Amino acid sequence: MQSTTSSAGNSGTAAEQYNGFTAEERAAMKEHAQEQKKAAARRGSRAEKEAAAERDVLAKIAEMPEADRVLAERIHAIIKTAAPDLTPKLWYGMPAYARDGKVLCHFQSAQKFKSRYATLGFSDQAAFDDGAMWPTAYALKELTAADEQRITAIVEKAMG
Repeated sequence: MQSTTSSAGNSGTAAEQYNGFTAEERAAMKEHAQEQKKAAARRGSRAEKEAAAERDVLAKIAEMPEADRVLAERIHAIIKTAAPDLTPKLWYGMPAYARDGKVLCHFQSAQKFKSRYATLGFSDQAAFDDGAMWPTAYALKELTAADEQRITAIVEKAMG
């Protein structure tokens, strides 16, 4: 007797089938694995490792298309000023900022995932808890002085 049900991988039309991760997601995961290997291979003091990680972040920012690069440079400067205790590091190929090794916030370029805007995202490490719901990511297309002040306040709040 044949079963009339099919597995999730074999049912429906091509539009309904799950095809796994996108090429961009797979590339980000590969970058993350390379970042982990590179970080594990580093020798030296904590200060030397942090300096090398910041150089990696700045190099990644320099590789971005101009629109993303301008935003990422400003975000980097804002975070370094507002939260000097955070350590820059690469996270899935994007600039991130960690406290005690745990990512608190990250910048994601628009180009990375072919999005129409870049994002500034926050992890569950951010002290945002406010009722039952709160934002954890912000879309960025450009930054005004008022936007920079708002981001400073958001980062400071995230630090707790």
